[in-house]
Amino acid sequence: MDKPLALKLAPKSLKDVVGQTHLVGDDKILSNIVKNKKLFSMILYGPPGVGKTSIANAIVNDLSIRYRFLNATTNNKKDFDTVVEEAKMYDGIVLIMDEIHRLNKDKQDLLLPVVESGLITLIGMTTSNPYFKINPAIRSRCHIFELKSLDTNDIIEGLKKAIKHPDIKDIKITKKELEYIAKLSSNDLRYAYNLLELAYYSTKDHKVTIDLLKEINSKPVFISDQNESGHYDLLSAFQKSIRGSDVNASLHYLARLIESGDLDSIYRRMSVIAYEDIGLANPDIGPRVMAAISASELVGLPEARIPLGEIVIEMALSPKSNSAITAIDEAISDVETNRCDDIPDTIKIHSQIYKYPHSYPNHFVKQQYLPNNLVNKKYYRPQDSSANERILKQIDEKLDKLKKED
Repeated sequence: MDKPLALKLAPKSLKDVVGQTHLVGDDKILSNIVKNKKLFSMILYGPPGVGKTSIANAIVNDLSIRYRFLNATTNNKKDFDTVVEEAKMYDGIVLIMDEIHRLNKDKQDLLLPVVESGLITLIGMTTSNPYFKINPAIRSRCHIFELKSLDTNDIIEGLKKAIKHPDIKDIKITKKELEYIAKLSSNDLRYAYNLLELAYYSTKDHKVTIDLLKEINSKPVFISDQNESGHYDLLSAFQKSIRGSDVNASLHYLARLIESGDLDSIYRRMSVIAYEDIGLANPDIGPRVMAAISASELVGLPEARIPLGEIVIEMALSPKSNSAITAIDEAISDVETNRCDDIPDTIKIHSQIYKYPHSYPNHFVKQQYLPNNLVNKKYYRPQDSSANERILKQIDEKLDKLKKED
């Protein structure tokens, strides 16, 4: 059976990789590792279709070293045992492992000592954030490199290479159609290749048109400008509509984001809004947003629109407060500009003069917590936007009064 075009276009060398110039460009980390013929265990993480597998394969091809490919989920412990025995036989091997975040304890126990000893050099790949999803024991033995989402120009660059492949070299396609495929791909190069190949074989004369592409993929495309700001304008409009308590506009931009299929961006932006714009005015909104995200992930589209629509209505109509973000930003600014003295002796780890608040009435005792030059600094300024913050304001004012009493 003939291989898909996307597989045939897989880079044989790092210099053939599309995008990821921060890692594989001239004089960048992975390029220099290959030039110096030295490989380290690593984890490559990023969205689907951005080149994790391509980079892993390109590295071992450039270095001409023995390797094996396994999937942490589908390959069993026996497969892993075989790789370890092969590594012993050849005094080392590279193991390229997909979905490394799903590695179970049995496989971890098998791999950890041989990775630590250098017998196996591990190249793990995952779409999940390794700092949250990957076992710390594995993570500590690997260098972590983040792959960025490809932009439209990257996808078009890949498509221009693809149309020169012998399999489809007689394709009739213009820049307009290439740009349309790039938009449809949602920055997934593999998907763009698959769509191009399907379009090629869908006509007798191999002429690809916009109408043909619309027949193949009916997903609407929200055209953005050449700098990809259109997508971010949409996310910005979504957040600003919720911040402005316009429930109808919030639902409109949510609908556009849902139709674009970019659920991850919706999840991230809602999580930000919950703490940046609603914040302490409605502290229950954070967990409620996470519950809506979990429900959406569980049911998938099209049903995901229901919990998403419900939580967005609640967010838009919720009271708002930005007191938390302004407080932490001001505190960070003081730290970044080095406007802070040493930690007071009262609260250092072996302090002999520390007063334990639980030993005092109302769990309050007067003692210095802030550095000398920030003793009277106020970062948190409660707002009157909600009953919850009015309560916090009363508590804050009461504590201020107690601090000032002799």
